[in-house]
Amino acid sequence: MGVFMEKVSVNASKQYDVIIGYDTIALLGSKIKSMFPSSNVCIVSDDRVASFHIDKVKAILDDNGIANEAFVFPNGEKSKCPQVLFELLEFLAEKHFSRRDVLVALGGGVTGDLTGLAAAMFMRGMHLIQIPTTLLAMVDSSVGGKTAVNLEAGKNLAGVFNQPELVLCDTQMLLTLPKEIFADGMAEVIKYGVIADKELFEIVKDGEIQNNLEKIIARCVSIKRDIVNEDEFDTGRRQLLNFGHTIAHAIEKNSNFEISHGSAVAVGMVIMSEVAYKNGLTQVDCSGEIIDALLENHLPISCPYKNSELYEATISDKKCAGGRISIIIPDAIGKCSAKNISIEELKGLLA
Repeated sequence: MGVFMEKVSVNASKQYDVIIGYDTIALLGSKIKSMFPSSNVCIVSDDRVASFHIDKVKAILDDNGIANEAFVFPNGEKSKCPQVLFELLEFLAEKHFSRRDVLVALGGGVTGDLTGLAAAMFMRGMHLIQIPTTLLAMVDSSVGGKTAVNLEAGKNLAGVFNQPELVLCDTQMLLTLPKEIFADGMAEVIKYGVIADKELFEIVKDGEIQNNLEKIIARCVSIKRDIVNEDEFDTGRRQLLNFGHTIAHAIEKNSNFEISHGSAVAVGMVIMSEVAYKNGLTQVDCSGEIIDALLENHLPISCPYKNSELYEATISDKKCAGGRISIIIPDAIGKCSAKNISIEELKGLLA
């Protein structure tokens, strides 16, 4: 890990900074005091992340004279549900939090999504700071304002757009990640390379990660920043960020969320690039290069479900509307496009 630090500014419905570097968590107290004076803080974290990081975060807040509480929930995708969301909302009410107070999401994508949605709902809006602790959350889910919980019918079906007011990506926290969780994040990094940056893809495909980690995160955040600034509410270009995700959500649902999001995205990118080329939707077969990059970064390239099973699960995906769905296909490494097709056409592609 280097000492590289960079600030990426997002200019969406809220303007905010994403600060990336080693030990950026040390900035938390001074940032809260300057941005939200006299506010109290509720830290939201899962039990695994809390065991590593919550004491340090609380100490930083205590040292800065910032009153704080902590809400800790069981780790895993199954906690990204209405029940845990409302347990958090009840906790905020019981502890007498108000609209002027701050929710700090300390964790991966589940924590960020859950906390972001709660921040939008409680008293119609609290302040929100994201402290992502996984590579996946740093490069993707903590930035851009998408928040949601899962329903029985599918992933991310109940949510809102709620931009944070600060994101602190502390790469020191990545030292505690299991290898498979770090690999999950690399799936999203590879996605960014495929959709927007061939040079980034080549770095990742060659396995040159650790010495470039802060720069890689900053590059991914910058790509997402540019797309979100242009299309915050996901009606146009932002859909490119969904490369591999429609299939991924189907994989996750079929596995009852036993298969991780990153692993599912990895397989989703392979399937979509293969079927796009085989069906003439793209003139370039990118699947081989994508497979090489995934294998280099310890990610799967196949799943235990038939394409017909994945098709059935896509019908309830939020990307499906009016019998049609947008799919993202690679035209070349570094360039993707969206195609709006009917559900029947998708069924044919996956046949």
